[in-house]
Amino acid sequence: MWRWVFFLCVLIAAPAGAQELPLPSGLGETPQEEETEKAADEPGLPSGLETAEPGLPSGLATSAPAPRITQERRSDSDFLPITGFLEGRVGPRLQNDPDEGAFTIGEARLRLEAQWEPGDLVVRVVGDGVFDQVVKTREPDLETGEGAFDLREANIVWRPLPFADLKAGRQILTWGVGDLIFINDLFPKDFKSFFIGRDEEYLKAPSDAVRLSLFHEFANIDLVYTPRFDADRYIDGSRLSYFNPIAGSVVGESFILRPVTPDDWFSDDEFAGRAYRQLGAFEVAAYGYIGRFKGPGGVTPTGDFFFPKLAVYGASMRGPWRGGVVTAEFGRYISQDDSLGADPLIPNGDFRVLIGYEKEIAEELTAGVQYFAQVRSDHDAFLAALPAGAEPRDRVRYLFTLRLTKLALNQNLTISAFNFWSPNEHDGHLRLRASYKLNDDWLVEGGGNFFYGPRNDIFFSQLKDNTNLFFAARRSF
Repeated sequence: MWRWVFFLCVLIAAPAGAQELPLPSGLGETPQEEETEKAADEPGLPSGLETAEPGLPSGLATSAPAPRITQERRSDSDFLPITGFLEGRVGPRLQNDPDEGAFTIGEARLRLEAQWEPGDLVVRVVGDGVFDQVVKTREPDLETGEGAFDLREANIVWRPLPFADLKAGRQILTWGVGDLIFINDLFPKDFKSFFIGRDEEYLKAPSDAVRLSLFHEFANIDLVYTPRFDADRYIDGSRLSYFNPIAGSVVGESFILRPVTPDDWFSDDEFAGRAYRQLGAFEVAAYGYIGRFKGPGGVTPTGDFFFPKLAVYGASMRGPWRGGVVTAEFGRYISQDDSLGADPLIPNGDFRVLIGYEKEIAEELTAGVQYFAQVRSDHDAFLAALPAGAEPRDRVRYLFTLRLTKLALNQNLTISAFNFWSPNEHDGHLRLRASYKLNDDWLVEGGGNFFYGPRNDIFFSQLKDNTNLFFAARRSF
């Protein structure tokens, strides 16, 4: 315990810089920042979801703004200043987990961001240096984000035509209209970061991709090609215990999940597309995806986990209604490795729908609610294929979410609560957070992740032993 006290004292004693610079946009900005990006990149059209979730309460829903190329040329020596932050974060568990240690997180993080605009190009690099006491690995792993360095962004933006932007390299990609619920956003997520107490921006993991954005009065189009499959940064036992169906129980560090991950360039690739436009006061969008399930949900007959092939199409809408913002989204998931749904070792296809509403209900107090349903296809075939003794699952998983956000003390204090709850499977996750901006440079934060539910094989209730608090202090420069 004394090492954590010493660690936070060293961080708070760090000297302030000589110049105060605002914290630049990072990965996973707020929905309002997505609107700023779209206003820059999509002249004449209002914003559109995760995306992003413009107009929705704080969440993860947006990507880092892509800088727009201007007609003014910059010299090769015209560098923008390096900015970033230094942060210390610690997260103790609230109960004993026999499969994990006493802490979910205990790290010092240095973020550095730089942007260079040579001629008609914009080059952006964002990286995090990390010293972590929970996971001892120091060798960087750019796929999982573990180790001493995590490359968040390294990309080039070019505007070859007045109506087209091309962005290539490591980048944060996001679209859709859900608040912490993702249907048509099939870009990688980092669930470990979210559940152990990192900032919400880290729920969005980076993609190594090429994005072409086309702008027209009728509709805007985003086309994304990922030449090698980018999986989620999924729960694997290295920080969080989880239910392993092969072991038939909750496991942790002694049973690390090591799936077969597709990694052939231009063969194990992904395609995603979005077309969106404004219809009156509402923004509507259509989506498509061809790739794989982002988590290792399939199991081979030999017991190896893998990522089954997947195709998705869907649509969304968002707009004003009765003084608030209403959202709706659906997606049809097609499990291409099990089109009949009869293989219990491969996830079935399903239909997913989301309806949400957000409104300011009192001065500087915002409430947002969502209803989500996931309906399994070929449910009868799925039940018939279950092994003897296996406990059946409902065909539909219902989920309600509630977000409350209160601003106070001249908006320097932010208090928020977000709760996931399934009324038919009785599991849930409550995330509490309070942050206070001491001045332009310093921010302190505290909160917790609370998991509950009766069964160990349901998504949130399997994480019960990982219930934790988290505390952080951040110095921006």
